[in-house]
Amino acid sequence: MTNLNPSRRVPRRRLHPKRTLSPEEIAQWYAERAAFRQRCQPIFDRLKPELIKTHYNWYMAVEPDSGEYFIEKDSLAAGKICRQKHPNAIPHVFRINETGVCGTI
Repeated sequence: MTNLNPSRRVPRRRLHPKRTLSPEEIAQWYAERAAFRQRCQPIFDRLKPELIKTHYNWYMAVEPDSGEYFIEKDSLAAGKICRQKHPNAIPHVFRINETGVCGTI
């Protein structure tokens, strides 16, 4: 019979305990993301009906300050093109379908 050595499991901990966010900081981050999406949403809603016909399930990266958008088959490629044109801006990526997102939970 084989002797089994019980191995002691090391408890998991945070990788960077000094970099934890307070609940207020987390709530602020979510609020900023929601406000950013609300700035990008009108551009997406304006273009969505015509793009669904030709580019269904492609991705659209929107830069809200300039109003420019970039369409690609891959979400990372769309974001990369947007960042090349606007290096200091953060794009919001939508999927070109009825909801603008990749799926539901």
